[in-house]
Amino acid sequence: MASEPSRPDPTGAEVLRGLCGGAVHLPGDPAFEEVRWPWNLQVDARPAAVAYPAFASEVADVVRAAASVGLRVAPMGTGHGAPPFEGRLGDAVLLRTSAMTESTIDTETRSARVGAGVRWGDIVDRAGRSGLAARHTTSPSVGVVGSSLGGGLSWYSRHAGLQCSAITAVEAVLADGSFVRATESTDSELLWAARGGGGGFGVVTALEFDLMPIRQVYAGMLAWDWTDALRVLTAWGEWAEDAPETATSVARLFRAPDDPWLPAEVRGRNLVIIDTVVVGDPDEAEPALAPLRALKPEVDTFDHVPASSAARLHLDPEEPTGVYANSVIIDAFSPEAVTALVDAAGPGSGSELLFVEIRQLGGALSRPAPDGGVMDRMEGGFLVLTVGVDSGSGWPAVRADAGRVLGSLAPWALKSTYLLMADGEVDERQAWPVASWQRLTDLRTRLDPHGLFVPPHCST
Repeated sequence: MASEPSRPDPTGAEVLRGLCGGAVHLPGDPAFEEVRWPWNLQVDARPAAVAYPAFASEVADVVRAAASVGLRVAPMGTGHGAPPFEGRLGDAVLLRTSAMTESTIDTETRSARVGAGVRWGDIVDRAGRSGLAARHTTSPSVGVVGSSLGGGLSWYSRHAGLQCSAITAVEAVLADGSFVRATESTDSELLWAARGGGGGFGVVTALEFDLMPIRQVYAGMLAWDWTDALRVLTAWGEWAEDAPETATSVARLFRAPDDPWLPAEVRGRNLVIIDTVVVGDPDEAEPALAPLRALKPEVDTFDHVPASSAARLHLDPEEPTGVYANSVIIDAFSPEAVTALVDAAGPGSGSELLFVEIRQLGGALSRPAPDGGVMDRMEGGFLVLTVGVDSGSGWPAVRADAGRVLGSLAPWALKSTYLLMADGEVDERQAWPVASWQRLTDLRTRLDPHGLFVPPHCST
């Protein structure tokens, strides 16, 4: 058992010098001001040190050295979900796993193995060349490991459930510096925690997970001027209630910036957009979208396309940027809820949020996964996500705008939360059933008795 760390030494980070082949940066070093920033540039992270290990053995060296001088350790991949770490890293080593980029696709077992620095875009492209698909996020620049540990909503969620339930093995360095590989037959409790527990029990260095034999999907975007928001979103909410489980859909109120990376028909406009991916029989896919196409969109990009193309369907920015995101889960997107949301975020609302999206849940997400872990399903019918950028008013104004919009849906909101889309203060206990949270907490305490690792969120 690891001994209790001493109190943090302000100069203790010097013990890390020379580790990771020299890829360790301390405050005052020439590169520190650059490497301390995550993908989400909203977060002004100021850790005691930043380390870039390339191998599990280097992770173990950093963990042991940090513990020896009373510093904590905060694992981070891309840093898309960095906001909950802000203000909590002063006594911690920010352990960036972006150099751990090993990955393999096994076409016979339909599985993937990825290091902690691999991004979804790389895996989606490689798997697609073999006629396989992953339960990937809507952004190709998001890290595989972080999003998988936290649950993993995807374009296939209603058809295949959460990405975390596809995990078959996890490799991690624990608080005492030891290395463990967890599978169903070995350290199954750790595998259970990795399936949706969000981390906090060690530094995950690699994951293995199942892929799906999906070569082609029916996918695309429908768009209208946002003055049609009430009509379109009301119809979409009704369609979503009875949509086939082969379809996963996202509706958005999008104040598109005038940026060159966006398609010309979207750039600089205020729109209501519906993105959808349908898997299965091509002859059944097109009829499933007929009710939405009957709303006569200005833009219609739907087609039968390679499954890998869905990685960039959502038009998420791939380069580092500053954003604030928060969300609420609602039980239904009724006409009354649609009206409340459009009044709060649509034309004439005064909202300056970049977009507000409504993600369709249900289907396989609503049922316990056969291989489920701490997060084996999701409650509710829809997840509403607000995303804002600082356009000059400051981040407090962005947070207030998001709070006002999400607050408009309070009558339909559930108490549960999805931590991967919660940048604001949130009690992580709301992410899981009480019994699962307690079991996860007990495991974290057993594996990290002295709180070496900074958990992604706090229990308040």
